Amino acid sequence: MNVQILNFIIYQAMKSGTPLLLATLGEIYAERAGILNLGIEGMMAFGAVVGFGVAYTTGNPWLGLLLGALAGALISLIHAFFSISLRVNQVVSGLALVILGLGIHSVMGKPYVGQKLSNTITGIISPSLAQIPVVGSIIVQDPIAFLGLALSVVLWYVLFKTKYGIILRSVGENPAAADALGINVYKVRYLATIFGGLMAGLAGAYLSIIFRPSWTEGITAGMGWIAIALTIFSLWNPIHALWASYFFGAISASQYLLQGKGIPVDILGMMPYIFTLVIVVIASLAQLKKRIGAPEALAVPYVRGQS
Repeated sequence: MNVQILNFIIYQAMKSGTPLLLATLGEIYAERAGILNLGIEGMMAFGAVVGFGVAYTTGNPWLGLLLGALAGALISLIHAFFSISLRVNQVVSGLALVILGLGIHSVMGKPYVGQKLSNTITGIISPSLAQIPVVGSIIVQDPIAFLGLALSVVLWYVLFKTKYGIILRSVGENPAAADALGINVYKVRYLATIFGGLMAGLAGAYLSIIFRPSWTEGITAGMGWIAIALTIFSLWNPIHALWASYFFGAISASQYLLQGKGIPVDILGMMPYIFTLVIVVIASLAQLKKRIGAPEALAVPYVRGQS
């Protein structure tokens, strides 16, 4: 019985943690380039409604995932333009993106309320992966969960072991020095922000196509805000984001187990958000922010010729 409970927790942790992981990986790259994007919730919501709408209309969930991801990338351009080109306050721009994304999601999603997908993603990965203890069957059933695992490793390698990672991190730490070395700071920041939007859009599409293959209002349920906290919690490291996202997924999964222990459902539902608030409050302390390795130029607009 204990083994069954453990397998259930791991399964739910991976399912609940995958959208958090995807969104967090994108935000890590954006923030490593110096761009704080608080609009993850809006990008996820936009990706979710576009992905579901496409999958529902065409019957092709893979096309829905693709276009949902592209929708997130598209809307992230708004934040990129305002925060990089116009150099407005990145917090304000990100919050505006949340409002915009949630508004579009609400309007576009009205015709789909209560609808379910007839086709969803089925396992296409080699059955040999099923031999992996505990997580093997999950990976086979959910190839996007496998993608999240693989991306964590690949993005960690790119960030810390390649020239492109050095360029990205240098732009986030000291953009003036990077510019002096011939690096196009604006281009790097645009690409990182768009990548962050792409991953957030994919995370949203995952929610509406795989995690819950039906449409309900407010399907993101604050996951974008949790992803922002996880970016800090993971110390801007893709590998740390992997276990951190699954940890939060396990907290969500524990609700199903603890309900039978007499603990009120409302309190259980608050648990992930309480952890999020604690992390954000702690990380907001200026001295601690430096100690945990936040990019030096995070949320600081860059103007060529000014240090």
